[in-house]
This record gives sequence, C-alpha cells and structure tokens, in this order.
Amino acid sequence: MRLSLRFILPLLLVLGVVAYSVVPLVDSLTLKWFTRDLESRSKLLASTMEVPLADLVVSRSRTKIFAYFHKVIQDERLYALGFCDTQQRLLYQTLTYPDQLSCESLAHLAPGSSEVVEFAQGPLHVVVATIQSGGKAQGRLMLVHDMSFVHQRSTDTKWYIFYLFVGLAGLISAVTVLVAQLSWRGWVAGVRAMLTSKGLPPESAGAHSSELHPVAQDLHALVRELEADRRMRDESQITWSPASLKTILHEHLSGDEILIVSNRQPYIHNRRGQKIEVQVPASGLVSALEPVMRACSGVWIAHGNGSADREVVDSRDHVRVPPDHPSYDIRRIWLSPDEESGFYYGFSNEGLWPLCHNAHVRPTFRTSDWEQYVAVNERFAKAVVEEAKTDDPVILVQDYHFALLPKMVREKLPNATIIMFWHIPWPNSESYGICPWRQEILEGLLGSSIVGFHTREHGNHFLSCIDRILEARIDRDSSTVSYGGRLTAVNPYPISIEWPSRWLENQRPVPDCRVHIRERHAMGPDRLVGIGVDRLDYTKGIIERFLAVERLFELQPEWVGKFSFIQIAAPSRTIIDQYQHFHDQVYALAERINKRFGREGYEPIVLKVKHHEPPDVYEYYRASELCFVTSLHDGMNLVAKEFIAARDDEQGVLILSQFTGAAQELPEALVVNPYDIDQCAAALHMALSMPPKEQRARMRSMRGLIQEFNVYRWAGRMLMDAARMRRRIRVMKQVGQASGRGR
Repeated sequence: MRLSLRFILPLLLVLGVVAYSVVPLVDSLTLKWFTRDLESRSKLLASTMEVPLADLVVSRSRTKIFAYFHKVIQDERLYALGFCDTQQRLLYQTLTYPDQLSCESLAHLAPGSSEVVEFAQGPLHVVVATIQSGGKAQGRLMLVHDMSFVHQRSTDTKWYIFYLFVGLAGLISAVTVLVAQLSWRGWVAGVRAMLTSKGLPPESAGAHSSELHPVAQDLHALVRELEADRRMRDESQITWSPASLKTILHEHLSGDEILIVSNRQPYIHNRRGQKIEVQVPASGLVSALEPVMRACSGVWIAHGNGSADREVVDSRDHVRVPPDHPSYDIRRIWLSPDEESGFYYGFSNEGLWPLCHNAHVRPTFRTSDWEQYVAVNERFAKAVVEEAKTDDPVILVQDYHFALLPKMVREKLPNATIIMFWHIPWPNSESYGICPWRQEILEGLLGSSIVGFHTREHGNHFLSCIDRILEARIDRDSSTVSYGGRLTAVNPYPISIEWPSRWLENQRPVPDCRVHIRERHAMGPDRLVGIGVDRLDYTKGIIERFLAVERLFELQPEWVGKFSFIQIAAPSRTIIDQYQHFHDQVYALAERINKRFGREGYEPIVLKVKHHEPPDVYEYYRASELCFVTSLHDGMNLVAKEFIAARDDEQGVLILSQFTGAAQELPEALVVNPYDIDQCAAALHMALSMPPKEQRARMRSMRGLIQEFNVYRWAGRMLMDAARMRRRIRVMKQVGQASGRGR
C-alpha cells in the first residue's frame, strides 16, 4: 500500500495544481475565442448588409430599414442594430438598442474595430462598420451582440474541467496501482530468475547476456518502429514538397522497393525527323509520382506508346530516366493494335469509363474486349513480378485500366503492399450492377492492401457494391473490407496539383498575358475572356457550357461584343464512335452560336481543338477573367486547381460544376449545376460583374487550400499509410516470434 501511495499522492498533487492553473486560462481563452467569433460574425454580417442597407439609406425608406433591421436581429446572439449618419446622429435603431450607446460615444472606434461595453445587465460587444454607396460613406452601422452567454459558458466549462480532473484522478490512481503492482511483481520475478540463472540477464551483463540478445534486439526494434510511427502521425506538421516525399521515403520506407504501374508513362520518346525527342505528358499523376521514383530508384511499368520508345530500351525493355539525371527505370510493355483496341479503347473507355461517369452514355461491353483486358492485366502483373526484387515490394497501381492486376499480383507476391488508386468516380451499386464482370472486377481490386478514391462518397459507393455483390465482411467505421482472408482499407486521397507549378517559372506578368492572348485572337484590350480547358470528352459538359454562354447573351445582351469564351479542347479517343459524334456536336453548336451573336471582328466562342502544351494553357488561365468547369461527372478535375495556381495576381473567378470532386474542396468557387443552363448563365454574369475585392478574397482562400493540399500531400499520404501498414505487419511478426520463443 505504501508503494501505491508513493505513486498516487504526487499524481493527485500534480493534477490539483494543473486543474487550479487551467481554470483561469480556460476563462481567458473562452473570452478571447467568443470575442473573435463575434468579431468575425459581425464583419461577415456587415459585409452582407452593406449593399442592401446602403440602397435603403439612400432612398430614405425608414419603414423598410426598420423591417430590415428587425429581420436581421432574429439571430440569437445579435442584440441590437443602429445606424449613425456622417453627422454622428442616430437615425435608425432597433427597439433593443441601448440609449447609452450614442453615436458620439462610439465615434472613436475605427471602421471594423470593436469594443466590449459593460452595462448593469451584462457586457455588450459593439462592432462599427462603414456603409458606403458609390464610393461615398453614408454613415456607420453599429452591431451590438449580447455577451451574457459567455459567463454561462465559462461556468459550465469550469464544472466540466472539475468533473474531468476528478475522473482522471480516479482513473489514473487505479491504473497506477495496478501497473505498479504488476511491474513490481514482474521485476521481482525477473531478478529472482536472473539470480538463480534461470532468466535472462540485461544486455550490459557482458559474456553472461547471450541469451538476452534476441529479446533485447526485438525490444529495441519495436521501440524504434513505434517511435517512427508516432513521428509520422501528425501529417499536418509536414510542408508537402518533393523534398518531404524524399524524407518520407528515406525515414519510413528506407530500403523498401517501390514499383508503379500505369497505362501512361512519365517520359515518351518520339521521333521527329532524324532526332528523338523526349516528351513529358501533362499529367497530375506523373507530377505526383515522379518525385517518388526519383527518390527511391524504383521501376515504373507502363505502356510504351511513343514512336521511338523501342529504339531507346535495352534488352529487358528498360530505359533510364530522366534523361538529364537518370535515377529510375521505365519498364515498357508493348501492346499490339488488337490488344490496344480491346484493352484501352474497348473495355476501358467504352465500358468502364461510361459505366463510372453519370453522363448518360450507355457503356458497351464486348466479350472480346474483356478477354483483351484480362490478357493485358496479366501481362502487366507478370512484369510486376519479374521486376520485384523482394517478396514485399510497395506497388502503386494507377486507375481503371488495371482493376484485375492487384489480385493477380497478390497470388504471386502475397506479402506485397499494393495500393490501387482509382482516378475516376465509382458508380452506385445499381449502376455498377449492369457490368457483366462486376464480381471479377471487385475481387481484382480487393487484392489490394489499400484502395484509394478522390472522395469519401466514391469509397462508400465501392463498399455498397461489395456489400451487394460479394460475400464480404465490411467495417464501415474503419472503412475496411475482409474478403478471402485478407483485409483491404478503402481510403479517400483527393488528388491535387504541384505547388508551386513548374509552368509558372517563365510566364509573363498577368497584364502581359492579357495583351498577348487578346492580340493573338484579334480582340480589343477591353474584351473580357472566359476559358475552358478539357479533353474533347462527353463527360466534360462542353455542350452545356456553350449553351450557358448562349443563354447569357439572351438574358444579358449587354455582354454581346464584350465577352468571348475560349474553349481549348484536346482531341481524345477519336476512334470511338461516341467521341466522333460528340466532336461533331461541339463544332455545330459553336458555329450556330457564333452565327447568331457574332459579327465582323467579334467571335463569341473561340473553339481550339488541338493539343496545347502546359505553358500555353497557363498563359490562357492568366489572361482570362473566369474559368468555366462544367463536368457532368468528374473524379476531381484538376483544371479548376490549375486555374487557381496560375492566378498569383489573386484575380479571376472559378465557376465549378457541383459534380466534380473539386467542388467539395472549393466552396469559394461559384458552384453550379451544369444541367441548369439558366443558373450557369447567371453565374457567368456574376463572375463578369464581380468586384476585384471579392475576387481577391475568394481566390486567396482557394490558393491557400491548394498550396497546403497539393499533389505531394496526395502521394505522401498514400506512402505514409503504406509505411504504417508495413510497420504494423512487421511488429506483429516480431511479437509472434517472441511469443513462440516464450513458449
């Protein structure tokens, strides 16, 4: 009992001192927090009220102003409103406005500043905001909040802290007594065993410690693993960049082999006359994963589709890249025209692509395409096994082209850590159920250790499909699936773009970009420009976008001649019938709108159907007043994020479809339903009319988010999860081995 008291009494004393110290700190923090909250609420409310109130003040509509004030103070914390003119006269106020708060008494407060005023009934928080109309001050708005609730919250918090520390004291005391007794007994038994030569002496015991070495090594390894896991838990403390990716690899995946599998390769060799040129595709996937490969010197397995790809590989179909500083290998897989037609154009893009996108295009499923899809997945899986130098590599599988590959690799490399990232949406279970090979695809994906999607919603759809089609155990709390004796985690990893973008390095200043783009298209310097950048794909909503521009001209004819929309549309999958038909529709619609609203020297819609290099695209971003993204269904849509990254002048407006993953991250954009043409036209009008101050506020917020949640964070989170999973498995193996020795 004395030993227990030695632990309990100091703990109780420390807890008492901490509790006594915490109470005034909590009081202070509570007051500061609520004061800041009231200031933020007041500024937001003042900003919202400024335009309508200014109009009412100018019109001297006293009745409407009182009605407006009465409506606004329905907020539970807003106590009163008052309006003072420029002569410090109180012209309008609510019935609850205190007489003591005269305009003269608050004249010392600067616009946007606040003050807490004590009254007998309790403290009041006052914020002063200037109301302007046409650049001229009309007066000052007084927003008064009741702060009596702060005292009640503070009292409640003190009681909560008291109960918390009482509970902690009891719990810690009980745990301390239990641990102390067990530890004491264990050490006594250990010392007794050592003294009788039946136990294992400590490692420092020299020649007599040989029997302890295996246990000591296991304990040291376990401590190192747990410490590394603790360090990597708080990812919010990491500044995400290529350097941080290298740090993760060196610290948490040191010595681990990393393989990447994708249809698209990071470097393409094409012949131009007598020379071979190296092309880097504009791809977020490449931007994210290339730093990983540079850091770990792994192997990237991809389809070799360049005209000179075969000329530069060695006997094992390898080529070292990057050309300037070779640091990793590309293993190229060659596909015949029939294989490419069935695997890529057929099952992948006529079957899975429309199946996963709610764009109202019927998917086409052909048995011959499925057979080619299976065969190509087997070839890539065989290449993975051939390239693996260990039995537990980390394998990053990219996109819907390789849904079967994880299971195929798992059968050959059961200890591998396989991460499958699905870059497009996942359909609901009813839509997915029409696929003839729905079970095989799910089983293939569940060969992964982790299946990643852009959003939690897509992951939930995936779990619902498994629940409906397979006999699997699903834990929705942890978002894991147990199938075939293996556990698969289903996690959201929202992809992003690199920050800062490499394509901004040699860009002109924004004013120069504006001049250059307008001169290129024979537009006047005052012409307002909108930009759309997409593949020529039916899921991108290009037709809906053009119809919205047409509707804008119908509803707001003043924009005719003043606004042009430039659509950059890269040709895509042109051998597929749906894409050819869509190509014709887009051309016909643009031509019709231009004939209707165009005139000499003015083209409402500028359609550019060709591939543009990233520097050119970024110049268009910087030269435009708005970017219009109207995807009918999109996993993420990186065009929206590229536009934000390009606007280092903090100007420009993003109009964004609600059916993109990016819309969940960027509420500051003008989020629209692309099927609602009138709503989209109204958003265009709002974007073209938006004041620079509001543009800056919206753009600054979005740029801050993209800077933090960049593409390196996307890749880093997957690698950290892989490292954590591998660490857990290794610790469990060590524990199992130690248990076996103990028996």
